[in-house]
Amino acid sequence: MPEVRIIAKNFMDMVASMPAMKLDKLYENGFICEAILRSLLPLAKKYVIQMLHIDVSVAAKLLEEWVLPGGVSKHRVAIDRLVQLRVFLEAVDRKNEKTYKVNPTFQRSLQKLLVQGGTLPRESMPSNITVRLPTLENLEAYALEQWECFLLQLISPSQVEKPLNISSSLMKVFQRRILSYRDKEAPKLTESGFQFLLMDTNAQLWYIIREYISNSEDRGVDAADLISFMLELSFHDIGEAYSVDTLTSFQRTIINDLADLGLVKIQQGRKGSWFIPTKLATNLSMSLADSSSRKQGFVVVETNFRVYAYSTSKLHCEILRLFSRVEYQLPNLIVGAITKESLYSAFENGITAEQE
Repeated sequence: MPEVRIIAKNFMDMVASMPAMKLDKLYENGFICEAILRSLLPLAKKYVIQMLHIDVSVAAKLLEEWVLPGGVSKHRVAIDRLVQLRVFLEAVDRKNEKTYKVNPTFQRSLQKLLVQGGTLPRESMPSNITVRLPTLENLEAYALEQWECFLLQLISPSQVEKPLNISSSLMKVFQRRILSYRDKEAPKLTESGFQFLLMDTNAQLWYIIREYISNSEDRGVDAADLISFMLELSFHDIGEAYSVDTLTSFQRTIINDLADLGLVKIQQGRKGSWFIPTKLATNLSMSLADSSSRKQGFVVVETNFRVYAYSTSKLHCEILRLFSRVEYQLPNLIVGAITKESLYSAFENGITAEQE
């Protein structure tokens, strides 16, 4: 697929945009503090560790002495990020000079986690209770298949063998920017929706999660609680089973939505049900730069506008159908052509020449 500028923010950008009171509430959880620490640049991590057990404010000039002259620009970037996340609290002393201090709530939680260790609110279930769990390879294949099925249902529901029962909260995410609805007509992709399809999987995931959180207040859900649970989920082990009974009613609703996206797999047994985190879920606390990976292109366009796409994915076939005429499909090859009619159809659907 062509390179597309990512318009989704990462998780830590969303955390940084939260009000101070909600951030401090978030930092009462040690695992959230660890997730924040993991996301920081190396120099910012160094500052946090060095100041973790310092209870007084440190002058900005003193911090500047901790780096070599050539690292001033990296120093400023690190400090700015720490201030945005309220990990560092900025103040001005009597001499009218800037000082920095570690957020007391963040400091206490991270100190406790490092000194005493921490345990998640739920332990994985013993193997004698759960049925045979999927292997890591099967779980990764399930996550990608579920994600593709989810996207395929959005752009071409007739091609989905087992339609998903997408919740109203998730549908609102797509109704806002990705899909447009007209009277008695099937939903169509918007210009932003087509750009969304051209993103890689991790970028798409961040886009969905960002929109899902941003309209959480409309559903009567506290965004801080939602972010806290999702970041907490990223510390669970891939492939391990966790009982659904350990979740609150609010968390169960979130888990069902995340299952639609392929972030977790829910299984039912005789003595209850459990959820199994996939790799997509454990990547939630990572940045896009860390988790995104570019695959080599698989589409060849000849000078006569014939298109050859080496793929077995139904989703890829339907994306190509949005701006080209698919002529036939082999087990691992899709053959089509870009025609005047297919371009007119694409333009009518809001797809621009730049995107094609």
